[in-house]
Amino acid sequence: MKKGILITLGIIVGIIVLWFMIFGGVYNGLVAREEGVTSAWAQVENVYQRRMDLVPNLVQTVKGYAAHESETLQNVVEARSKISQTNISSDAISDPSKLQAFQKMQGQLSSALSRLMVVVERYPDLKASKNFLALQSQLEGTENRISVERRRFNEAARNFNTYRRKFPNVIISNMMDFQKKAYFKSDEGAQKAPQVQF
Repeated sequence: MKKGILITLGIIVGIIVLWFMIFGGVYNGLVAREEGVTSAWAQVENVYQRRMDLVPNLVQTVKGYAAHESETLQNVVEARSKISQTNISSDAISDPSKLQAFQKMQGQLSSALSRLMVVVERYPDLKASKNFLALQSQLEGTENRISVERRRFNEAARNFNTYRRKFPNVIISNMMDFQKKAYFKSDEGAQKAPQVQF
């Protein structure tokens, strides 16, 4: 009788230990992947901040050459100002609407900078300026970094979301309230090829 109770008790303890090992492994995997997403998000914010820091220098350089292009310069300054006043926290990675709003503001700055570069084409002296060329090169490099970091963020989010949805991970992730991470998406209409007419 005692031997049967000990065997039953041993089986129960073994099942509990096994369950805790599985739970702990899945939980730790979720935490590690979530930290990967958070780290990737921090890097996205870092490269956007680099762009924000470059914009005032670029605007000041262009101002000296193109004083009568004030509307374009004002659009760049306003777009940058909107972004700097917005407080996006790391919870945006779990909320697609917050991430989309953040992306929309960044898109407005990108658009304003593109229009600024078109204005620059009208000023050969400005295009030849060493200061402007250096700033333009840094801005182009930053735009490339933004693209790379957004891709890395999406990869980290995909890795987390995939791991989160696997069985038995989905049970534990729901119990522990691990939320699905949002993705950066292309701007509206980006999938449509632009019409070029000569």
